[in-house]
Formats: sequence, C-alpha cells, structure tokens
Amino acid sequence: MNLKGTKFQLKVWNYLKEIPKGKVKTYLEVAKAIGKPRAFRAVANAVGKNPDPPKIPCHRVIRSDGSLGGYSGKGGIKQKRRLLRSEKVFVK
Repeated sequence: MNLKGTKFQLKVWNYLKEIPKGKVKTYLEVAKAIGKPRAFRAVANAVGKNPDPPKIPCHRVIRSDGSLGGYSGKGGIKQKRRLLRSEKVFVK
C-alpha cells in the first residue's frame, strides 16, 4: 500500500505497524520513539488521520492516563475497545 501523508504522519504510521499485537503505547511513547518527544499532540493528530485502520494498528495507542483516547476507524471507540479486547488488552 502506498500511503499518502506528510513525512511526520508517515513516520507515525510506520511506527504504529511495529507495535506488537497485545501491546499498547501512549501517544507520548510514540512521540519519543520517533524522536519527537514534545510532539505527542501531533502524534495524536496523525493517529487520528490513519488512512487504513486496523491494518495500521492505531487502536494500540492510548492516552497516558490509561484511557482509550479516540478511534477514527469504523465503529469508533467501541470498535477500539473490541479490537484491544480481542488482543487480550484491557484498558479503562
């Protein structure tokens, strides 16, 4: 798949593909992992613009307080919770 997005978005989306099934990362952890530790809000924005959920597993990114955050994929937050539960991940 040839993704179209900004350099930053592509960096975020490519990192999301590396998060293993059954694991979650926070927006801040993703920001740090891509070398932009202060850009956690920009990471959240890029995650929200994910063009191919759940193939690009943005459902594996949660808020620092442990809550789900949003989900732009079909089915919204309920689907995010279902996807995580199917991977044996239980969050707030």
